[in-house]
Amino acid sequence: MHKTEGGLISLLYRRLVGATGFSIQGLKSCFRYEEAFRVEVFLVVVLSPLGFYIATSAQDLALLFGAMFIVLIAELLNSAIEAVVDLVSPEKAELAGRAKDQASAAVMLSMLLFVVVWAVLAWQNFAGVAGK
Repeated sequence: MHKTEGGLISLLYRRLVGATGFSIQGLKSCFRYEEAFRVEVFLVVVLSPLGFYIATSAQDLALLFGAMFIVLIAELLNSAIEAVVDLVSPEKAELAGRAKDQASAAVMLSMLLFVVVWAVLAWQNFAGVAGK
């Protein structure tokens, strides 16, 4: 077994710090180069206070915020796939187009989930249909 310098805690710390740095770089580059991601981040900032108003429980809040973050996650993955496809296939190719379209479909489905979750919880909590 390979012994790491400084022990397991040191290794975990170095890995966590390194991974966090790369993750922040990814968020920054997506925000800088992807207009859709900027719009979605803006919506998260604007809708977050509304989420606290709509939610009547911690579970509601987790669903509302989870649905928002799934959209961001899908957009990050979509942007990454598009960047890689553009890098390896700058000319039009059927498989490249399919990869981009399928990644875009994932974003669309995450947005549909967002709308359904927010609409159901808003209806349930504002119209008083909870428990009926």
